[in-house]
Amino acid sequence: MNVTYLRGASLAAFASVLVGASFTANSVLGDYPYAGGQALRYGLAALLLLPLLNRAGEPRPADVLRRLTARQWGRLALLAAVGMIGFNLAVLAAERSAEPAVPGVFVGCAPILVAVLVPLAAGRRPTRAVLGAAALVAIGAFTVQGWGQTDTAGIVFSVGALAGEVGFAVIAVPVLRPLGPKLLSATVCAIAAVESTVLGLLVDGAGFVRVPTTGEAVALLWQAAVVTVIGFVCWYRGMQRIGAERATLFSGLIPVAAALTAPLVGSGSYGLAQAAGSCLVGAGVAIGSGALSRRGRERVADSAAGVEDHPRHQSRVVVHRDMTAAGQPDQPGTGDGVLGPDALASQEQPVMAAPGDGHR
Repeated sequence: MNVTYLRGASLAAFASVLVGASFTANSVLGDYPYAGGQALRYGLAALLLLPLLNRAGEPRPADVLRRLTARQWGRLALLAAVGMIGFNLAVLAAERSAEPAVPGVFVGCAPILVAVLVPLAAGRRPTRAVLGAAALVAIGAFTVQGWGQTDTAGIVFSVGALAGEVGFAVIAVPVLRPLGPKLLSATVCAIAAVESTVLGLLVDGAGFVRVPTTGEAVALLWQAAVVTVIGFVCWYRGMQRIGAERATLFSGLIPVAAALTAPLVGSGSYGLAQAAGSCLVGAGVAIGSGALSRRGRERVADSAAGVEDHPRHQSRVVVHRDMTAAGQPDQPGTGDGVLGPDALASQEQPVMAAPGDGHR
Protein backbone atom coordinates (compact mmCIF):
# COMPACT_ATOMS: atom_id res chain seq x y z
CA MET A 1 0.00 0.00 0.00
CA ASN A 2 1.32 3.44 -0.92
CA VAL A 3 2.81 5.16 2.13
CA THR A 4 1.39 8.60 1.25
CA TYR A 5 -2.12 7.21 0.90
CA LEU A 6 -1.90 5.15 4.08
CA ARG A 7 -0.65 8.09 6.14
CA GLY A 8 -3.31 10.42 4.76
CA ALA A 9 -6.13 8.01 5.53
CA SER A 10 -4.74 7.25 8.99
CA LEU A 11 -4.41 10.94 9.87
CA ALA A 12 -7.97 11.77 8.73
CA ALA A 13 -9.36 8.81 10.65
CA PHE A 14 -7.40 9.69 13.80
CA ALA A 15 -8.58 13.30 13.71
CA SER A 16 -12.22 12.22 13.36
CA VAL A 17 -11.93 9.80 16.26
CA LEU A 18 -10.51 12.58 18.45
CA VAL A 19 -13.46 14.84 17.62
CA GLY A 20 -15.97 12.08 18.32
CA ALA A 21 -14.35 11.20 21.64
CA SER A 22 -14.38 14.88 22.64
CA PHE A 23 -18.18 15.03 22.77
CA THR A 24 -18.04 13.85 26.38
CA ALA A 25 -15.85 16.86 27.19
CA ASN A 26 -18.41 19.18 25.61
CA SER A 27 -21.05 18.15 28.14
CA VAL A 28 -18.85 19.47 30.96
CA LEU A 29 -18.83 22.97 29.41
CA GLY A 30 -22.60 23.35 29.24
CA ASP A 31 -22.64 26.13 31.87
CA TYR A 32 -19.53 27.96 30.69
CA PRO A 33 -20.03 31.12 28.54
CA TYR A 34 -19.91 29.97 24.94
CA ALA A 35 -17.84 32.76 23.41
CA GLY A 36 -15.43 32.86 26.32
CA GLY A 37 -14.86 29.12 26.12
CA GLN A 38 -14.16 29.35 22.38
CA ALA A 39 -11.76 32.26 22.90
CA LEU A 40 -9.82 30.34 25.55
CA ARG A 41 -9.78 27.13 23.53
CA TYR A 42 -8.56 28.61 20.26
CA GLY A 43 -6.26 31.15 21.88
CA LEU A 44 -4.49 28.41 23.85
CA ALA A 45 -4.34 26.18 20.77
CA ALA A 46 -2.68 28.96 18.73
CA LEU A 47 -0.04 29.40 21.45
CA LEU A 48 0.61 25.66 21.58
CA LEU A 49 1.05 25.54 17.80
CA LEU A 50 3.64 28.34 17.68
CA PRO A 51 6.66 26.17 18.68
CA LEU A 52 5.80 23.75 15.86
CA LEU A 53 6.07 26.42 13.17
CA ASN A 54 9.75 27.40 13.43
CA ARG A 55 11.45 24.30 12.08
CA ALA A 56 14.80 24.18 10.31
CA GLY A 57 14.52 24.08 6.54
CA GLU A 58 11.00 25.53 6.47
CA PRO A 59 10.03 29.05 5.35
CA ARG A 60 9.49 31.60 8.09
CA PRO A 61 5.77 31.75 9.00
CA ALA A 62 5.82 35.56 8.92
CA ASP A 63 7.15 35.55 5.35
CA VAL A 64 4.47 33.09 4.23
CA LEU A 65 1.68 35.12 5.85
CA ARG A 66 2.92 38.35 4.27
CA ARG A 67 2.51 36.79 0.82
CA LEU A 68 -1.18 36.07 1.38
CA THR A 69 -3.62 38.16 -0.61
CA ALA A 70 -6.58 40.02 0.87
CA ARG A 71 -8.86 37.38 -0.61
CA GLN A 72 -6.94 34.60 1.14
CA TRP A 73 -7.12 36.45 4.47
CA GLY A 74 -10.85 36.82 3.95
CA ARG A 75 -11.11 33.09 3.33
CA LEU A 76 -9.23 32.36 6.56
CA ALA A 77 -11.57 34.65 8.51
CA LEU A 78 -14.56 32.91 6.93
CA LEU A 79 -13.10 29.49 7.76
CA ALA A 80 -12.75 30.45 11.43
CA ALA A 81 -16.21 32.04 11.58
CA VAL A 82 -18.11 29.29 9.75
CA GLY A 83 -16.15 26.08 10.21
CA MET A 84 -15.13 26.63 13.83
CA ILE A 85 -17.12 29.23 15.80
CA GLY A 86 -20.29 28.95 13.72
CA PHE A 87 -20.24 25.16 13.78
CA ASN A 88 -19.87 24.96 17.57
CA LEU A 89 -22.51 27.65 18.12
CA ALA A 90 -24.96 25.90 15.79
CA VAL A 91 -24.52 22.57 17.58
CA LEU A 92 -24.99 24.22 20.98
CA ALA A 93 -28.10 26.08 19.81
CA ALA A 94 -29.56 22.97 18.19
CA GLU A 95 -29.18 20.92 21.35
CA ARG A 96 -31.26 23.43 23.31
CA SER A 97 -34.41 22.26 21.54
CA ALA A 98 -33.32 19.00 19.94
CA GLU A 99 -31.75 15.79 21.12
CA PRO A 100 -28.02 15.54 20.32
CA ALA A 101 -28.68 12.90 17.66
CA VAL A 102 -30.49 15.44 15.45
CA PRO A 103 -27.52 17.73 14.65
CA GLY A 104 -25.38 14.61 14.50
CA VAL A 105 -27.52 13.18 11.70
CA PHE A 106 -27.30 16.41 9.70
CA VAL A 107 -23.53 16.65 10.20
CA GLY A 108 -23.28 13.05 9.02
CA CYS A 109 -24.43 14.24 5.58
CA ALA A 110 -21.32 16.42 5.18
CA PRO A 111 -19.39 13.85 3.09
CA ILE A 112 -22.11 13.97 0.42
CA LEU A 113 -21.97 17.75 0.04
CA VAL A 114 -18.17 17.85 0.09
CA ALA A 115 -18.04 15.08 -2.54
CA VAL A 116 -20.10 17.36 -4.80
CA LEU A 117 -18.81 20.86 -3.99
CA VAL A 118 -15.05 20.25 -4.05
CA PRO A 119 -14.95 18.68 -7.53
CA LEU A 120 -17.28 21.35 -8.95
CA ALA A 121 -15.07 24.10 -7.51
CA ALA A 122 -12.08 22.46 -9.20
CA GLY A 123 -13.87 22.29 -12.55
CA ARG A 124 -14.42 18.54 -12.68
CA ARG A 125 -17.26 16.12 -12.18
CA PRO A 126 -17.98 14.45 -8.84
CA THR A 127 -16.75 10.87 -8.64
CA ARG A 128 -19.55 8.32 -8.57
CA ALA A 129 -17.66 5.98 -6.26
CA VAL A 130 -17.04 8.73 -3.72
CA LEU A 131 -20.65 9.95 -3.94
CA GLY A 132 -21.98 6.44 -3.32
CA ALA A 133 -19.55 5.90 -0.47
CA ALA A 134 -20.53 9.26 1.06
CA ALA A 135 -24.19 8.24 1.00
CA LEU A 136 -23.27 4.97 2.70
CA VAL A 137 -21.34 6.87 5.38
CA ALA A 138 -24.32 9.18 5.95
CA ILE A 139 -26.70 6.23 6.32
CA GLY A 140 -24.28 4.60 8.74
CA ALA A 141 -24.02 7.78 10.82
CA PHE A 142 -27.82 7.96 10.98
CA THR A 143 -28.00 4.32 12.05
CA VAL A 144 -25.46 4.87 14.83
CA GLN A 145 -27.20 7.93 16.24
CA GLY A 146 -30.84 7.38 15.38
CA TRP A 147 -33.26 10.31 15.18
CA GLY A 148 -34.29 12.25 18.25
CA GLN A 149 -37.04 14.70 19.12
CA THR A 150 -36.73 18.23 17.79
CA ASP A 151 -38.60 21.31 16.62
CA THR A 152 -38.18 23.79 13.78
CA ALA A 153 -35.42 25.71 15.55
CA GLY A 154 -33.52 22.49 16.20
CA ILE A 155 -33.64 21.57 12.52
CA VAL A 156 -32.58 25.06 11.40
CA PHE A 157 -29.56 25.11 13.70
CA SER A 158 -28.71 21.53 12.74
CA VAL A 159 -28.56 22.65 9.10
CA GLY A 160 -26.23 25.42 10.27
CA ALA A 161 -24.02 22.81 11.91
CA LEU A 162 -23.94 20.90 8.61
CA ALA A 163 -22.89 24.07 6.79
CA GLY A 164 -20.11 24.59 9.32
CA GLU A 165 -18.81 21.05 8.93
CA VAL A 166 -18.79 21.35 5.14
CA GLY A 167 -17.16 24.77 5.31
CA PHE A 168 -14.37 23.46 7.53
CA ALA A 169 -13.19 21.32 4.61
CA VAL A 170 -14.30 23.22 1.49
CA ILE A 171 -13.23 26.73 2.54
CA ALA A 172 -9.79 25.47 3.55
CA VAL A 173 -8.89 23.83 0.23
CA PRO A 174 -7.40 26.90 -1.57
CA VAL A 175 -5.34 28.04 1.45
CA LEU A 176 -4.08 24.63 2.56
CA ARG A 177 -1.38 24.46 -0.09
CA PRO A 178 0.31 27.85 0.50
CA LEU A 179 0.15 27.61 4.30
CA GLY A 180 0.47 23.93 5.06
CA PRO A 181 -1.43 22.10 7.83
CA LYS A 182 0.44 23.55 10.82
CA LEU A 183 0.49 27.20 9.81
CA LEU A 184 -3.11 26.99 8.59
CA SER A 185 -4.23 25.52 11.93
CA ALA A 186 -2.33 28.12 13.95
CA THR A 187 -3.59 31.03 11.84
CA VAL A 188 -7.27 30.08 11.91
CA CYS A 189 -7.06 29.36 15.66
CA ALA A 190 -5.67 32.84 16.30
CA ILE A 191 -8.37 34.38 14.09
CA ALA A 192 -11.08 32.33 15.81
CA ALA A 193 -9.85 33.47 19.24
CA VAL A 194 -10.15 37.12 18.16
CA GLU A 195 -13.58 36.58 16.60
CA SER A 196 -14.80 34.75 19.72
CA THR A 197 -13.59 37.59 21.93
CA VAL A 198 -15.41 40.18 19.84
CA LEU A 199 -18.56 38.04 19.87
CA GLY A 200 -18.35 37.59 23.62
CA LEU A 201 -17.94 41.31 24.28
CA LEU A 202 -20.91 42.12 22.07
CA VAL A 203 -23.22 39.48 23.56
CA ASP A 204 -22.12 39.03 27.18
CA GLY A 205 -20.00 42.10 27.85
CA ALA A 206 -17.12 41.89 30.30
CA GLY A 207 -18.56 38.69 31.78
CA PHE A 208 -18.00 36.66 28.60
CA VAL A 209 -15.13 34.84 30.32
CA ARG A 210 -14.71 33.63 33.90
CA VAL A 211 -12.38 31.41 35.88
CA PRO A 212 -13.33 27.83 34.97
CA THR A 213 -13.92 25.11 37.52
CA THR A 214 -11.51 22.19 37.69
CA GLY A 215 -13.68 20.07 35.41
CA GLU A 216 -14.17 22.92 32.94
CA ALA A 217 -10.45 23.66 32.91
CA VAL A 218 -9.64 20.02 32.10
CA ALA A 219 -12.25 19.99 29.33
CA LEU A 220 -10.94 23.25 27.82
CA LEU A 221 -7.36 21.98 27.96
CA TRP A 222 -8.40 18.74 26.27
CA GLN A 223 -10.20 20.60 23.50
CA ALA A 224 -7.31 22.99 22.95
CA ALA A 225 -4.33 20.64 23.17
CA VAL A 226 -5.76 17.41 21.79
CA VAL A 227 -8.85 18.08 19.67
CA THR A 228 -7.66 21.39 18.18
CA VAL A 229 -3.85 21.20 18.00
CA ILE A 230 -3.43 17.51 17.20
CA GLY A 231 -6.83 17.04 15.57
CA PHE A 232 -6.64 20.05 13.23
CA VAL A 233 -3.09 19.35 12.09
CA CYS A 234 -3.82 15.67 11.50
CA TRP A 235 -7.02 16.51 9.63
CA TYR A 236 -5.42 19.00 7.27
CA ARG A 237 -2.37 16.79 6.72
CA GLY A 238 -4.69 13.94 5.81
CA MET A 239 -6.72 16.20 3.52
CA GLN A 240 -3.51 17.37 1.89
CA ARG A 241 -2.59 13.79 1.02
CA ILE A 242 -5.88 12.20 -0.10
CA GLY A 243 -8.07 15.21 -0.98
CA ALA A 244 -11.03 16.82 0.74
CA GLU A 245 -13.62 14.44 -0.72
CA ARG A 246 -12.00 11.32 0.68
CA ALA A 247 -10.84 12.90 3.92
CA THR A 248 -14.38 14.03 4.74
CA LEU A 249 -15.57 10.44 4.42
CA PHE A 250 -13.73 9.78 7.66
CA SER A 251 -15.97 12.30 9.47
CA GLY A 252 -18.42 9.42 9.58
CA LEU A 253 -16.18 8.02 12.31
CA ILE A 254 -17.16 10.94 14.58
CA PRO A 255 -20.54 9.49 15.68
CA VAL A 256 -18.98 6.01 15.85
CA ALA A 257 -16.28 7.24 18.25
CA ALA A 258 -18.90 9.13 20.25
CA ALA A 259 -21.05 6.01 20.53
CA LEU A 260 -18.08 3.89 21.59
CA THR A 261 -16.99 6.30 24.33
CA ALA A 262 -20.45 7.23 25.62
CA PRO A 263 -20.81 4.08 27.78
CA LEU A 264 -17.52 4.92 29.53
CA VAL A 265 -19.10 7.98 31.14
CA GLY A 266 -22.59 6.53 31.47
CA SER A 267 -24.18 8.83 28.88
CA GLY A 268 -25.24 6.20 26.36
CA SER A 269 -25.06 2.60 25.25
CA TYR A 270 -23.56 0.69 22.35
CA GLY A 271 -25.95 -1.85 20.93
CA LEU A 272 -26.86 -3.67 17.73
CA ALA A 273 -27.90 -0.50 15.87
CA GLN A 274 -24.61 1.23 16.72
CA ALA A 275 -22.65 -1.83 15.60
CA ALA A 276 -24.57 -2.03 12.30
CA GLY A 277 -24.10 1.70 11.66
CA SER A 278 -20.41 1.42 12.43
CA CYS A 279 -20.08 -1.33 9.82
CA LEU A 280 -21.86 0.83 7.23
CA VAL A 281 -19.56 3.78 7.97
CA GLY A 282 -16.52 1.52 7.73
CA ALA A 283 -17.68 0.09 4.41
CA GLY A 284 -18.37 3.56 3.00
CA VAL A 285 -14.96 4.83 4.05
CA ALA A 286 -13.20 1.78 2.63
CA ILE A 287 -15.01 1.99 -0.72
CA GLY A 288 -14.77 5.73 -1.20
CA SER A 289 -11.15 6.05 -0.10
CA GLY A 290 -10.02 3.27 -2.45
CA ALA A 291 -8.76 1.08 0.38
CA LEU A 292 -10.36 -2.00 -1.20
CA SER A 293 -8.84 -1.38 -4.61
CA ARG A 294 -5.17 -1.23 -5.48
CA ARG A 295 -6.00 0.91 -8.51
CA GLY A 296 -7.96 3.30 -6.30
CA ARG A 297 -5.02 3.69 -3.91
CA GLU A 298 -2.62 4.32 -6.77
CA ARG A 299 -4.89 6.97 -8.32
CA VAL A 300 -5.22 8.77 -5.00
CA ALA A 301 -1.46 8.69 -4.48
CA ASP A 302 -0.69 9.83 -8.03
CA SER A 303 -3.15 12.69 -7.89
CA ALA A 304 -1.83 13.82 -4.51
CA ALA A 305 1.73 13.75 -5.83
CA GLY A 306 0.79 15.72 -8.91
CA VAL A 307 -0.85 18.72 -7.26
CA GLU A 308 1.00 22.00 -7.57
CA ASP A 309 -0.03 25.62 -7.28
CA HIS A 310 -0.28 27.23 -10.69
CA PRO A 311 1.77 30.48 -10.74
CA ARG A 312 -1.09 32.36 -12.46
CA HIS A 313 -3.83 31.07 -10.17
CA GLN A 314 -2.96 31.81 -6.56
CA SER A 315 -6.47 31.17 -5.25
CA ARG A 316 -7.07 27.72 -6.68
CA VAL A 317 -5.34 24.37 -7.13
CA VAL A 318 -4.63 22.89 -10.54
CA VAL A 319 -5.04 19.14 -10.60
CA HIS A 320 -2.81 16.92 -12.71
CA ARG A 321 -3.63 13.25 -13.03
CA ASP A 322 -1.70 10.13 -13.99
CA MET A 323 1.70 11.79 -13.64
CA THR A 324 4.84 10.62 -11.93
CA ALA A 325 6.32 12.97 -9.36
CA ALA A 326 9.99 13.08 -8.49
CA GLY A 327 9.61 11.61 -5.06
CA GLN A 328 6.83 11.48 -2.54
CA PRO A 329 5.58 14.78 -1.11
CA ASP A 330 5.00 15.24 2.56
CA GLN A 331 7.37 12.52 3.64
CA PRO A 332 8.56 13.12 7.21
CA GLY A 333 12.26 12.86 7.64
CA THR A 334 14.17 11.07 10.33
CA GLY A 335 12.85 12.01 13.70
CA ASP A 336 9.76 13.76 12.37
CA GLY A 337 6.48 12.67 13.88
CA VAL A 338 2.87 13.37 13.03
CA LEU A 339 3.37 17.10 13.53
CA GLY A 340 6.69 17.20 11.65
CA PRO A 341 7.56 19.11 8.46
CA ASP A 342 4.81 19.33 5.87
CA ALA A 343 7.01 18.60 2.89
CA LEU A 344 10.62 18.26 1.75
CA ALA A 345 11.30 21.07 -0.70
CA SER A 346 13.92 19.06 -2.55
CA GLN A 347 11.30 16.47 -3.48
CA GLU A 348 8.77 18.92 -4.90
CA GLN A 349 8.93 19.74 -8.59
CA PRO A 350 6.21 21.61 -10.51
CA VAL A 351 4.66 19.60 -13.33
CA MET A 352 3.22 21.58 -16.24
CA ALA A 353 0.14 20.03 -17.85
CA ALA A 354 -3.51 20.73 -18.47
CA PRO A 355 -5.95 20.16 -15.61
CA GLY A 356 -7.63 16.78 -15.71
CA ASP A 357 -10.87 15.49 -14.30
CA GLY A 358 -9.37 12.85 -12.03
CA HIS A 359 -9.13 12.66 -8.29
CA ARG A 360 -7.43 15.41 -6.30
